[in-house]
Amino acid sequence: MSYTVLARKYRSQTFDDLVGQEAIATTLKNAVASERVHHGYLFTGTRGVGKTSTARVLAKALNCASFEAPTPTPCGTCEPCRMIAEGEDIDVIEIDAASNTGVDNIRDLRNNTAYRPARSRFKVYIIDEVHMLSTGAFNALLKTLEEPPDHVKFILATTEAHKVPATIVSRCQRFDFRSISIDAIAGHLRHVLEQEKVEADDTVIRRIARLAQGSMRDALSLLDQLLSFGGGKLAAEVLDDVLPVARDEVITALVDHVADEDAAAALQCVEQSLASGQTAERFCQMLIDHLRTLMLLKVCGTDTELVDLSTADRDQLAEQAPRFDASTYVYMISLAEEARRSVKSSNASRALIDAAVVRLALAGNFSDIKELLNRLEDGSAHEANPTPAARQPAAKPAAPATPLGSTQTPKDRTPACGDRPSGDKKAKPAGSAVSAVAPTPSPGARRRESVSSSDEARVRRDPTVQRTMELFDATLMSVQKSAPNQNTAEASPGQGDSTPDTAEPESAGGDA
Repeated sequence: MSYTVLARKYRSQTFDDLVGQEAIATTLKNAVASERVHHGYLFTGTRGVGKTSTARVLAKALNCASFEAPTPTPCGTCEPCRMIAEGEDIDVIEIDAASNTGVDNIRDLRNNTAYRPARSRFKVYIIDEVHMLSTGAFNALLKTLEEPPDHVKFILATTEAHKVPATIVSRCQRFDFRSISIDAIAGHLRHVLEQEKVEADDTVIRRIARLAQGSMRDALSLLDQLLSFGGGKLAAEVLDDVLPVARDEVITALVDHVADEDAAAALQCVEQSLASGQTAERFCQMLIDHLRTLMLLKVCGTDTELVDLSTADRDQLAEQAPRFDASTYVYMISLAEEARRSVKSSNASRALIDAAVVRLALAGNFSDIKELLNRLEDGSAHEANPTPAARQPAAKPAAPATPLGSTQTPKDRTPACGDRPSGDKKAKPAGSAVSAVAPTPSPGARRRESVSSSDEARVRRDPTVQRTMELFDATLMSVQKSAPNQNTAEASPGQGDSTPDTAEPESAGGDA
């Protein structure tokens, strides 16, 4: 007798058997019980979450011969139920849209809907991967899907709902199947192992559930593989020989190494993940999802409902989330997304990922400008940056304030805080903050372009600008690019002036 794989042997046979889709199962059961079954359904979700199994269960509920009317609890033993479960019933037609993409295929389907079912109450069409249909095929299906005969039901299934035209979606009731949680997969695996009379360590079951990434079919396939290797008992010792490390565990370890600024160890995690068959784009996507989860836990608290995590995973990630501040998470997610887009069209995807991970390991060196200002106000950089009073020359009065827009200072002016003598290559003092302010220029500075008083007032009202000006005793100034064909006479006051125009504001605390 031929062997039946676990994914087929333990396929859900009733609505109550569906794992991880309880809300959808309840909705469909109530629809059948109240005789409010729609003529068209669209089941969407990732692979192995129960779309086709649910479609077959619904077909059995409509055509079960043990009851005189549709029932939410099909018997599973009558001939229609058995044939539907095996995919061989003459009144339940399963179509692979990838192999029947043309208009002619849909035209034949449409013509056959006119005939009543051979022995059942309804003729049910299950179209798998419906997004593979051509545009012409979708158009040919529209009218029949909108007003089918009373004895016809359509169930469309797809893993890429965004590729299904809106005209099709609007004619169906849409159900989004969620990825199955690790706890739900682990519980079902324990049930399967009990039925198979096989002992297994909890570590093995959890590893399989993590590797399945929300797909019950993938989990049962991995369990099948382990059973072939381990015989009657599945011990933790066989894990590393047969199964790779769960990818979410690798990502978690990578983020820990990034937090420790250990770029070498983080690159080892990249090698471990990609060597196990993970694509570069998928690796970046998993990293983005993990960083997003940590950011939400950091910003919204560990009890937030914005992330779907088991209790054990939530506790583990809640310990990791405080290792970065919110602004650093934003920077890291942006960097990972930039890497994800780049690897799609590059022949050097591994180099791009390695470079991104090294940059992530340096993310702790980046801080928000407001946090730097807070440190300065708290006195963390007072020794490296003298107080405003100490920075002002004692024997010479301060230069008068200059309107916003000046760009040059006379050569005989005493340098103020942040001014650097010509040829000085030394780095700025530790603790200096980057700001959009500049030293006070003299009244004789040449004006590039006038700035309206409303713009100047708006900038001056900015709290960050105000705090920066107070800390550095600086004055605002606007540096504008000159027009490409600027009149030569305009530059005549500075015949020897070779200072290049720049669109970037100068910094009062040194180089930005």
